[in-house]
Amino acid sequence: MTVYIDPPTWPGHGRLWSHLISDTSYEELHAFANAIGCPPRAFERDHYDIPAARYADAVAAGAVEVSSREVVRLLTAAGLRRRKRRRAG
Repeated sequence: MTVYIDPPTWPGHGRLWSHLISDTSYEELHAFANAIGCPPRAFERDHYDIPAARYADAVAAGAVEVSSREVVRLLTAAGLRRRKRRRAG
């Protein structure tokens, strides 16, 4: 089981966030997130949002550190990328 995490550089709600992904399956991703105590509400389309304060916990549990660009590449190559839908306007 391999999951990946990018650096906590994404701002939101007064914190910085990382993205936790799998290049195999959502089941693998959900199992890892559950094992590190990540709440289900942190899942968004194809990744979990992980606050900077929990980054080291995810890495210690086995998440592989990669760049944000690599996260997108891995998701796309695995066919797991789910883009945001554009709103009709």
